[in-house]
Amino acid sequence: MTASTVTTQSQSPDSTAFSAPRGRIVLVTGMSGAGMSVALKALEDLGYEAVDNLRLSLVPALLQQADPRRRPLALVIDSRTRDFSARNFLDELDDLQARDDLDVKLVFLDCGDEVLQRRFTETRRRHPLAVDRTVPDGIARERGLLFPLKERADVTIDTTQLSIHDLRRILSGHFQRDAQAALQVFVTSFSFRLGLPREADLVFDVRFLTNPHYDPALRALTGLDPAVAARVEGDADFPAFFRNLTELLRPLLPRYNQEGKSYLTIAIGCTGGKHRSVFVAERLAAWLAELDIKVNLSHRELNRLGARPGGAG
Repeated sequence: MTASTVTTQSQSPDSTAFSAPRGRIVLVTGMSGAGMSVALKALEDLGYEAVDNLRLSLVPALLQQADPRRRPLALVIDSRTRDFSARNFLDELDDLQARDDLDVKLVFLDCGDEVLQRRFTETRRRHPLAVDRTVPDGIARERGLLFPLKERADVTIDTTQLSIHDLRRILSGHFQRDAQAALQVFVTSFSFRLGLPREADLVFDVRFLTNPHYDPALRALTGLDPAVAARVEGDADFPAFFRNLTELLRPLLPRYNQEGKSYLTIAIGCTGGKHRSVFVAERLAAWLAELDIKVNLSHRELNRLGARPGGAG
């Protein structure tokens, strides 16, 4: 799933005229309760003209009035819409993507059924497809209805384990208006015990490295602490592993960029997400920064626990 950066190219070697920039449209759809309102607000904050719950039949009329070349459009079209159907949606998507003057991307927001059910229960909202049935039945019906759209999505985001901040970060990485051609990389550490980051593009397992957890003097610390870093880095296999990791990534990153991928998530995992993965993620982010690659770094489990260097974590 990628998002392309539009560039302007000359029409011919002898011509001084340039092709006009294409207008950007981001269509957002997905499971009710998966965060479409948050996504639309995030895109609006990025400078998009945002329209919620738009009927498919009104899209052509909107494009006659709006100019997505000057201000890009973000449209939420989902199962709440009166004339919604997957077939009509895909027909409209095909028409839009066939236009030379538009750059159209489809974003699908997904989420686990149990989390969706809990969100509707906690907020006491009515599921749009559960008027005459239970919420689980409505979720199942909607999942079947939207499956063809998920298959066509350029970007799929599973919000099951994401915070609002995480969702906004991912959308910003893919769709910020001033995005350059250069690839942006997000590095995160995590605990395998607590589940894989569903947004990860590349996952590396560092559970083979020496585990500081078994040293009572290091157990309460994190991979941000020098003592823990020294213990992990002192593993006899660490130098070769990190060298091989960077040698693997070095040729891959330009290829991702060439294919138009604007945002890449690399996840580093260990058992608890507190020591080894944190240190390796820090080292990897520093290496990427040395290559002048725009990189952001986060430690999922430390963020959840509010851990700091030297803290109980």
